[in-house]
This record gives sequence, C-alpha cells and structure tokens, in this order.
Amino acid sequence: MIVSIALVLLLPACGDDDENDAAGPATPTVSPSPARPTTLTVAAAGDLFVQPELVAQAQADARAAGEPGYDFGPIMAAIVPAIQAADVAVCHVEQPLGPERGPFTGFPIFNSPVQLADAAARTGFDTCSTASNHTLDYGPAGVTRTLDHLDRVRLRHTGSARSAKEAATPNVFDVRGVTVAQLSYTFSFNGIDRPPGQAWIANLIDPKAILAEAKRARAAGAEIVIVSLHWGTEYQNEADVGQVGLAGQLLASPDVDLIIGMHAHVVQPFEKIGDKWVAYGLGNLLVRFQDGSPENTADSVLPTFTFAEVAPRSWRVTGVEVRPIFMDYHPKARLVDLATARTGGGPRAADYGRIHKRISGYVNMRGAASAGLHIADRPATD
Repeated sequence: MIVSIALVLLLPACGDDDENDAAGPATPTVSPSPARPTTLTVAAAGDLFVQPELVAQAQADARAAGEPGYDFGPIMAAIVPAIQAADVAVCHVEQPLGPERGPFTGFPIFNSPVQLADAAARTGFDTCSTASNHTLDYGPAGVTRTLDHLDRVRLRHTGSARSAKEAATPNVFDVRGVTVAQLSYTFSFNGIDRPPGQAWIANLIDPKAILAEAKRARAAGAEIVIVSLHWGTEYQNEADVGQVGLAGQLLASPDVDLIIGMHAHVVQPFEKIGDKWVAYGLGNLLVRFQDGSPENTADSVLPTFTFAEVAPRSWRVTGVEVRPIFMDYHPKARLVDLATARTGGGPRAADYGRIHKRISGYVNMRGAASAGLHIADRPATD
C-alpha cells in the first residue's frame, strides 16, 4: 500500500516562567522517519471488465447486505490478502464508470456502476490504468466521470485525462520512500476517434510517446517505471508478434522497468527479457461471459513482482510470484484464489487443481519458470 511519510515537530508551549527561561529552550523532537526499504513489492491484476450479469450480481450482493446500489466487494474478496500484502497494487479499469443510476450496458459499448471504484479502493489497489479499447465508449463525459470517481476514492490513475495539463503530468508517487511511476497505453479505441484537438484524452500505443513519457517520469524522480499496455490478440494465449516486438523495444530503454499487459481475455505468458520482465496478459480479473464460453476466459493471474535496489535509485525485479485466479460463475459470481481452493478439500478442489495447472502452463509458455518465476501454491496469508 502507498504510504505517505511526514516529519512531526513537537514544540513546547511558550511561557514567561523564569524557571523555564533558566533551563533554556527545549530541543525540538523529530520523529524518526521509516527506514527506506531495499526491496519493494508490486502486485498487479487484470482487467476490471464488468458485463451486465456481473452488475446484477453486485446489485444482489448489496441487497443481501441491506444496502442500496452495487457492491463488488464480495465478488473480489478472495484477492484482498494478496493485494493488501503488496507495497503497491496496480489495477486496470477497462470501461467507463456511471452514470450512477445507469443504464449499464454491455457489448459492444460498455460501462459499469461507479461503485466499482469503491470496491477497487477497498480491495487495496493504489493506482489504475485507464487506457483501453473501451475508454471512449461514452466519449469525454465518460472519461471525466471515470476519473472523477477514481479521484473520489483516492485511486491514482493514468492513461486518460480531462485536460492537456493532466495528460502531460506523469503518474509519479511515493511508496515507502521510493518513487514509482505508472504509464498506460492502448492499441485501439474500437474505431472511435478522439475529439479534434484532444488527442491527449486517452493514450494510443506509440513507442516514441511511451518512451518520452517514461523519460519525463524519470525526470520527475521516478525510480521504478511500470508500463501498463492494453494490447494483444483476443482469446489467444500466445503472445503475438507485435507484443513481443514492442516489449523488447520498450524494455531495452533504461527508462522502463516492467510491462504489465491486459486485453486478451485469457492468460498470456510472462517472459524475462534481459534483466527485466513483461507479463503479456493477466486475463480479466472481473468478468462474466455467457455460460458455455470457453472456460479459460474466466482465468486470470495476480502476480507480485519483488523489486530490489541494485544501485542507488536503480531497481530491478528479483522475484516474481504468480497467483492463479478463477472467476467461478455459480452459484454466485466469485473470484477464487486457486492456490488456496485447490487444497481446501471442497467439492471442486480437484477441478480447481486442474485449472491451476492450466493457468501455470500459460504463464510458462515462454520459459518464465526457468528464469525464476514461481507459481503460488499456498494462501496469500502464509
């Protein structure tokens, strides 16, 4: 979790007492600053992609709790320990939020209740990418509403903007004394044009633009730069040639430390390129496709990257743990932490074990395990 650091000066009250004057002024006390860490953990999750069936589940969960509106918390409860254990947690808001009373729409133009932002914040996310092929589904009003609600719940964001000034300001923030940046870009807006003169409203993938923003983030003090990319071929587990080429190009820059990918609706591999990592596709974290859809469209992963300071203000990923996650649709839509559920002894334990194995295979399609990646096989609280 992002932590703000402050120094507190405790000063004595002033008075005219001669005895106090004779003793001289008290020495101000400065509370010690937390030690700057030498390692930092970054957790990341895939697309928050809310179809109407998932909206209905969130509404039913709110009603069951005697509350109005929509509550995505019960759906996301299983990932809370892993998210909150990280120093910083990154999410991806794929579609616009609101309006508050709906209507809420699905394919091909998506939006979701604003309470999705509340649930993301309560789950423990700190910063979210917002550039996707659905960013402009509801135009500038949808962009503004989404960012306004992320601000309301104090979630940082990047990838879309309400002004040119906001777009030009890198998302740079402090995490336990270490300065981190997140960037966000997408391959497409599904044929929707950005408003004339407002190309800044949402970021379209352009290697030169990405590297220029990464350089600006470094100039603003970022020690770790994370690039979130909405890219790839839908429903294809293999990383496509465009992903592989762009990953190599970006990671060759000293200004990019990690790439996190979304969009494909399925889990894609992880790969170590040089001494840096790319997660080509994390899958959809929240999703509710139609019954009968391929089972692997409900797969996702929640990786935790451990960064170590290898030189002053220079960080590298030295450990990667990937937690397989599954969205179980019945009897209620709920995320399942497969590392926990496959050993829980319940009626679906064997099934969850099979899915855990399948997801592990996708993650390792480009040799990630031999490069040191570990698949989580126990609860996040262990």
